[in-house]
This record gives sequence, structure tokens and C-alpha cells, in this order.
Amino acid sequence: MTDQQQSTATQYVVLIYERMSPNWPDDIPPEVAQANEEVDAQIEARGGRILAGVGLGPTSTATSIRGGAITDGPFIETKEGLAGLFVLEARDLDHAIELARLTPIADGGVEVRPLLGFLIPEQS
Repeated sequence: MTDQQQSTATQYVVLIYERMSPNWPDDIPPEVAQANEEVDAQIEARGGRILAGVGLGPTSTATSIRGGAITDGPFIETKEGLAGLFVLEARDLDHAIELARLTPIADGGVEVRPLLGFLIPEQS
């Protein structure tokens, strides 16, 4: 992305959902793991840029807090669990969707949302 494109780019979060097996993430297919190593370059080649990304532990490791109650497990039970996310810069929503479609998925999908703000605190 050029400096001019960066100044007009919008930030989006791509939420990655996967059907999680009991051995997840150890049983992610090797080709999906390899494709995850290459997706940053593919996104940049199409005019986007990944700003940050994180993988999450399996939903079985989640602890949820609702009001004063603390429970084991994810906040919402679904077939697919939130496996990770990344923040990207794109020209517009259509471009963000084009880029998000490159996300390697074993058995799930992605969700794209515009960010209202993304702040990286300065190191003190």
C-alpha cells in the first residue's frame, strides 16, 4: 500500500471462526497452517496491509463473565468457535471482503467488520 493509499485506507477486523475438534489446534491441516504463513504477502500483493493478528486458544479454555457470574466456556455456544482475528487496512468494505476471502480456513468461515478505532499504546 502506498503512503497515499494508507492515508485513505479504512481498518477492518477479520474474525476467524473454525469448527474446533477436541485436539484443536494441533489437528489443523498442514496445508492450512502453511497457507496462514503466506496470507500476509497475498494481502499486500492485492493492495491491503495486515496491522495485527492473534490466534486464540480453543473455546474449551475460555472463561466467561456475565454480570457477577463466572462460567467455564465461551460466552456463546456455537458450532464454530472464534479461533483468531486480524486487523487489516483496505480501501473500502468491498476490498476488505476481497482480502478476507484469502484467509485459510479448515472448517469454518470469517466475518468482516469495520473498526471504530484501533490504537496501539506507545511503549513508555
